[in-house]
Amino acid sequence: MTPTEWDGRMREHIYEGLRVAIVQKQDQPTGTLTEGVVRDILTPSSVHPRGIKVRLETGEVGRVQKIY
Repeated sequence: MTPTEWDGRMREHIYEGLRVAIVQKQDQPTGTLTEGVVRDILTPSSVHPRGIKVRLETGEVGRVQKIY
């Protein structure tokens, strides 16, 4: 499976150092994405319907929408 086929809803596809685009809580109504590199994975479950929650190296927190 290539990164373009990976799903941001599955924890097994997310790891520290991965470049992703997240939607932050305050940006959910507009869908504005923030790009960055994963520092921590915050969602404990293996699957989440709205995306795995992560913290980026910049400290921003949101749910993974795209994996690069």
